[in-house]
Amino acid sequence: MSFLPSHDPVFRGAPAETFEHCKVAYIVKMYPRFSETFIVSEILAHERAGLSLEIFSLRPTVDTHFQDMLARVRSPVRFVASARPRTADFWAALSTAGNSLPRFWQMLGQFAGEDERDVYQAALLARELAAGGFTHIHAHFASVAATVARMASRLTGIPFSFTAHAKDIYHETVDAAELRRKLGDAAAVVTVSDFNEKFLRKAYGPAAGRVRRIYNGLDLENFPFSAPRNRENIVVAVGRLVEKKGFDDLIRAMGVLRDRGVSARCEIIGSGEMDDELRGLIANHRLGETVALIGPLPQREMANRVGLASVLAAPCVNGLDGNRDGLPTVLLEAMALGTPCISTAVAGIPEAVRHGETGILVGERDVSALALAIESLLSDIDMRCRLAAAARQMIEAEFSVNRNSAAVRKLFTVGRISGAEAA
Repeated sequence: MSFLPSHDPVFRGAPAETFEHCKVAYIVKMYPRFSETFIVSEILAHERAGLSLEIFSLRPTVDTHFQDMLARVRSPVRFVASARPRTADFWAALSTAGNSLPRFWQMLGQFAGEDERDVYQAALLARELAAGGFTHIHAHFASVAATVARMASRLTGIPFSFTAHAKDIYHETVDAAELRRKLGDAAAVVTVSDFNEKFLRKAYGPAAGRVRRIYNGLDLENFPFSAPRNRENIVVAVGRLVEKKGFDDLIRAMGVLRDRGVSARCEIIGSGEMDDELRGLIANHRLGETVALIGPLPQREMANRVGLASVLAAPCVNGLDGNRDGLPTVLLEAMALGTPCISTAVAGIPEAVRHGETGILVGERDVSALALAIESLLSDIDMRCRLAAAARQMIEAEFSVNRNSAAVRKLFTVGRISGAEAA
């Protein structure tokens, strides 16, 4: 089977971009984060394209492991003071920003009721962005990063945009009125699946009129394809050990397979709050010889393990708190590598895992169907190869980070400031 060349297959031949007088501030809650490789990939793609940007982190990282891909990021990383300010520091920051930003005091009154730390960080950020000649602000996640980005935008007149993912729009703690304000004031809004776009437009009406779906992209050079013809009976799963991943269902499915006499082992890569619970489940089902919790791995090592497996299982569920995955990046990575995927029809997953075409979908919390799907892929090599080939072609056509990040960059030249407007 031959495929398009792995590097920049859809980006090659695209017209050259120019970024004269364009400088972008990337606002994130925490940088770096081990699980947010999609943000780093996007930043690296911007850098390859020649975009000038700097990264602003609103909180210090709490991760204990880091991806090796971080070493390739050349953009400066700046950490905004994150401790709750003393009263004197709060007013000093506002006074300093007010002395240098003509619209500062006029706009500040709009932030009544906002968290004081968010206002403080917005004032610090606004002053830095204005002095640094930034032309656009982009935040990842519609939560605190977009909150501070919106306020900094209003204080400076620099347009802002943000990418909405999943927890930041579906979790029960989302403040609908606040999200509506962000959607309405942003010059542009990106979200990562058609499902999310439809949800936002239905829930927020005209305020969501500038929402546009742009998929997270992969650097395909890091995920070379190999047909899954000669692979061991390994089922791999990757993600944080949290409810929405459905890893408890996967463990139960492996118990069903063991009871049927199917020889296979399962590796779950990741860490999280359910570690003890999942280990208990493995012990209770006497699956210690079958299921292993591997812990977190750098992206390269993760890709090596996924590329050796016969199946990637992502039995995602809607969490009791509303949390869910938008479109897990690991599904895209597995498809690029040639590992056939089994997942559920949660949120935007069917946009990539097209049942019977690029993967297999089973019902949410349907352990029996999950076990049956795993068994079918382990036993039917031709089906594995057919699904894997179609999935790789889809990834090349729709999920290249170079093409998709170029679509994001076009939004950075949008000059609109909305809402109560720069008066």
